[in-house]
Amino acid sequence: MSCCGGDLAGACVEAVGDPDRLRRAEELRHAGRELRDGGTEFVLSAPSIHCGQCIVAIEDRLATLPGVESVRVNLTLKRVTITTSPDFKEPIVLLDTLDRLGYPATPVDLGDLDDLAKGRRSRELLKALAVAGFASANVMLLSVSVWSGADAATRDFFHLVSALIALPAVGYSGRVFFRSALKALSAGRLNMDVPIALAILLALVMSLYESLSGGETAYFDAALTLTFFLLIGRFLDEAMRERARSAVTALARLVSKGANVVEADGRIRYRPLDEIQPGMRLRLAAGDRLAVDARVLSGEAMIDRSLVTGESAPMLAALGTRLEAGVLNLSAPIEVEATSDAGTSFLAETQRMMEAAEVGRGRYVRIADRMARIYAPAVHLLSLVTFLGWVVITGNWYAAVYAAISVLIITCPCALGLAVPVVHVIAAGRLFEGGVMMKDGSGLERLAKISHAVFDKTGTLTTGTPRVDATTISDKDVPLALSLAAASTHPAARAVAAHYAGRSGAAIEALREEPGCGMEGTIGGMGRRLRLGRPDWVGEIADVDPRSAATLEGVAFAIEGHPIAHVTLTETLRPGAETIVQALGKLSLSAELLSGDAERPVYRLATRLGLPAKARRTPSDKIGRIRALQEAGERVLMVGDGLNDAPSLAAGDVSMAPASACDVGRLAADFVLTQNDLSAIPETIEVARKAERLVTQNFGLAIAYNCVAVPLAMAGIVTPLIAAIAMSASSILVVANSLRLARRPSFRSKKQEPATPAFLAPEVFG
Repeated sequence: MSCCGGDLAGACVEAVGDPDRLRRAEELRHAGRELRDGGTEFVLSAPSIHCGQCIVAIEDRLATLPGVESVRVNLTLKRVTITTSPDFKEPIVLLDTLDRLGYPATPVDLGDLDDLAKGRRSRELLKALAVAGFASANVMLLSVSVWSGADAATRDFFHLVSALIALPAVGYSGRVFFRSALKALSAGRLNMDVPIALAILLALVMSLYESLSGGETAYFDAALTLTFFLLIGRFLDEAMRERARSAVTALARLVSKGANVVEADGRIRYRPLDEIQPGMRLRLAAGDRLAVDARVLSGEAMIDRSLVTGESAPMLAALGTRLEAGVLNLSAPIEVEATSDAGTSFLAETQRMMEAAEVGRGRYVRIADRMARIYAPAVHLLSLVTFLGWVVITGNWYAAVYAAISVLIITCPCALGLAVPVVHVIAAGRLFEGGVMMKDGSGLERLAKISHAVFDKTGTLTTGTPRVDATTISDKDVPLALSLAAASTHPAARAVAAHYAGRSGAAIEALREEPGCGMEGTIGGMGRRLRLGRPDWVGEIADVDPRSAATLEGVAFAIEGHPIAHVTLTETLRPGAETIVQALGKLSLSAELLSGDAERPVYRLATRLGLPAKARRTPSDKIGRIRALQEAGERVLMVGDGLNDAPSLAAGDVSMAPASACDVGRLAADFVLTQNDLSAIPETIEVARKAERLVTQNFGLAIAYNCVAVPLAMAGIVTPLIAAIAMSASSILVVANSLRLARRPSFRSKKQEPATPAFLAPEVFG
C-alpha cells in the first residue's frame, strides 16, 4: 500500500474484501508491461471518452496520483496509457480513480478495438436520431393544430398525445446526453451535456405540468427538436472519429495466433502465441507469417519483408538471417529460432510506437472542445442569474422558471454542435469527388495548420512499379530474354517483359529461378546456359570481368560465353510528383524525403524532384526526424504507404497515404488518395484551409446569435417555444453557411486512372 495516500489508501483497503475488485486488480496487474527502468505501463480501454474535456479531466486527475509518472489519453482509440514508477504497487487505484471520474475502464482487449472499428456507437446514435426525428415531426403536427386555435378540449387532448410520444422518444434518444451529464455531475464536474440535459428535462417537466393542469402552452416539440438537432451534430462528429479507429486493429490482425514448434524429440506441435519463448525452434511453412522475431537455423526461402522496409521485393533468407515478426514466407519451409516473445517482437513494438505517436493527435484540442470548456459554466450562470433575477424582481417563481428554461433552450449548442461536423462532412464529400478520402474530422483542422511535408519514396512519390529506361540487349537475343522474363514474377522481370510486349519468345529448356538472383535456362539443342537477373550472378557465365559486371545497375542478360547486356530500370513517378514541390511552395510549405531504400535510388529521385533527402531510414528514425521538426515549431504532414511508415504516419500532425498503401498504412492515415495524382495533396490542403475559415465563421454566427437571443430570453420576451424555433433557425443558418464549401467548383475535374498496387522498383535483382 506504500503507493497510496489519503482517500486512495482507503480505496485500496476496500479492494481487499471485494472479490470483484480483487479480480480486476489481478487482471490489471497481469496486463501491465514492465519497462526497462523497473516501472510499469498500463493500457486501459475507457469507452466513455468522447471529447477534449475528457482528456483534460483524466490526465489532470491521474497525474496527481503518487507513483504515476505519465498519463496519455488517445481519443481515437479511447485508450488511457499510464506509466508508473517501480514502487507503484496498487494498480487498482487507477481503475478506482477512473470510475469516480465517470470513465470506467478495463485492460485493453482486442475485442474492444473490434467494437470500436465496427462503428457500434455510430449505429446507436443513428437509431436515436431516427426516433427523435420521427417523434418531433409528429408532435410538431399536433402543435400546429393547437397554434391554429383548437378548442380547450382538443388542445388538452393533443397535449396528452404529444406527451405520450415525447416522453419515451426523449428517454430513448436523449440518453446519450443524460448518461454523459450524470457521469459528469457524479464526478463533481460540468461538461457540455449538462445544460443540454437540463434544458430537455425542464422543458419536458414544465410541459407535462401544463398538460396535466390544463395549461395553454406545452413545449414537447421544443424538447424533441432540441434532441434531434443535437443528435445530428453528435452523429456526424462520431462518424468522422470512427473512420480513424482501425489502424491498430489491422496491425493486430497481422500477428499469427501461434506457431509450429519443433519439440526436442523432433515432433512438430502447434502452440499458441503466448507460449512462444526465445530459444524455441520453429517451423515456418511457405505461406505462413512469422509469429515472433527469429533467426534462420536451416533452409532457404524467399521472404516478403514489405511490412518492415516498405519495399516489396522478396529477400533470400538463409542460415543466420534475422527475421522480424509478421514477415511472410513465400517459397519453401525453413526452421528458425525464436529471438523474442510476442510482447517484445517487431510487430508489438510497431504497435506501441503507433499508439504513442497517435497520442499527439489525441491531445490536439479541437475548436468545438475549446468552446465547450467555457460554454457549460456560462450557460448555467446565465440561467441561474435569470431565475434569481425574476424571483427577486417579480416574486413569481413560475415566470422565473420559464425564463430560465428559455435561456437554457435558446443557448443550447445546436449551432455550436453543427458548426464543425457539417463543414467536415461537406469537405469530405468534396474531397472524395477529387480522389481523396477523409477519415477524421480533426485531421482536416490539423491539415489547415501544417508548415512542412515529409514524403516516403517507393509507393508514395513513385508507383513502385519499375520500367525499362535503356537496354543493350540485341534484337536477335530479345526472344531469349523475353522468355526468361515471362517465366518470373519478380517486379524487375515483369518490367522487362512489359517492355518487350508484343514480341515473341523463344524455346528455352530447363527453366529455373535462383532465389535472389534471377532466371536461368538452356537453349534447346545447344545446351548453352543463359541468365537474366542480378548482374554479378549473370556475369559468372558471361564473357566479362566479374568485377565490372558487379558495377552494372539494373538487370543483366547473357548467353554463356557471350558478352553481357544490361537493362537499366527506373521508377515510375506518380502523376503530380514532379510539380509537388512547387505546388507546396505556393502554399508556403517546405518538404523533404525520408526513405528506407538505399542511397542511390533515393538521392537520384530527390535530385530529380528538388527535395532534400535521407536514405535507409528506419521507422524509429522517421519518428525521430518528425519529432525534431515538431520541436522546432513545424506542423508536419507525413505522406507514406507501408507498414514501416505507419508509426510515422501516426507521429505526424496529419498524414496521407495512397490507395495502394498496405492496409495498416491506409488505416493509420487521416487521408487516403484514391487516385494516382499527387496534385490532390496541395489541393486538399487548400480545402482544409477554406474549411477552417468556414468553421470560424460558423462559430462567429453562433456567438452573434447568442448575443442577441440571450438578453431577450433573460428579459422574458422569448418563450421556450420561440426559443426552440430561434435555436433551430441558428442551426439552419450555420448549415447554410457551411454549404458554401460545396458550391465551390470541384477542385479536380479531370478523370484519373485508378491507383495501382505498389511493387518494389529495384536497382538490381534481389
